[in-house]
Amino acid sequence: MALPARPTLGFVGLGVMGRPMAGHLLDAGFPLVVNTRTPATAEGLLARGARWGETPAVVASQCDLAITMVGYPADVEAVYLGAHGLLAAAKEGAYLVDMTTSSPALAGRLAREAHDAGVHALDAPVSGGDVGARNAKLAIMVGADPEEFEAVLPVLRNLGTNVVLQGPAGTGQHAKMCNQIAIASNMLGVCESLAYARHAGLDPERVLESISAGAAGSWSLSNLAPRVLAGDFAPGFYVKHFIKDMRIAIDSAREMGLKLPGLVLAEQLYERLAETGYEDAGTQALYKLYED
Repeated sequence: MALPARPTLGFVGLGVMGRPMAGHLLDAGFPLVVNTRTPATAEGLLARGARWGETPAVVASQCDLAITMVGYPADVEAVYLGAHGLLAAAKEGAYLVDMTTSSPALAGRLAREAHDAGVHALDAPVSGGDVGARNAKLAIMVGADPEEFEAVLPVLRNLGTNVVLQGPAGTGQHAKMCNQIAIASNMLGVCESLAYARHAGLDPERVLESISAGAAGSWSLSNLAPRVLAGDFAPGFYVKHFIKDMRIAIDSAREMGLKLPGLVLAEQLYERLAETGYEDAGTQALYKLYED
């Protein structure tokens, strides 16, 4: 089923990532209904013309397509299922797109339950952090049928520049696990490189200028290492959410009989970081373990 030429959209979850993403949809001219756990975070969007939905079900009842961007798999379940969830009130043929990083198994379950209810549920987790969300340059990994993907693609292109169909329901989440696995070990390397530079008496900014343009270059090195050097550990992506993602990846790998020792080490170090009080900091705060 195709979406209307000018669909009414819903957005549930207006955190560090969700708020700018919802703003891009308003900028594109879509009618927008929003809901979030802390209503005050919606005030800027409401002032710009968005409407408030008291519950996810209220949002779903007014929308052709609803996007969710929440924290944990348990939050996804709460938003989609139950008396006040999206599935309870979604219009027949509506599209529900979960952009949370969540469990591949849960994504498959939601797709099946949505299908039984005459609704389309897609998983479309993202990568790019707060910078990508603000600049509408996210990488979006989609698990859906090809027809569903083509239906939602014009909306998703307002949020990201790299929107790729990975396969059927759940594969978007599996692709995001690949992304997080790569980031996990990379962040260890970034932090250890900066710590080594300082202990060697080098100017870390000069080192960063040199190595970020070479084979060591990465998104984390270019975007997060400068924050470390500036003492900026504010969240573009929370430590607590990264730990959640790594646990999902470890559990999924275990189900497949795959051992990922690098990921296990990264998860252990981030657990230690969270225990020292940095669970609400950005992932670049891992450097504090080396600094201290």
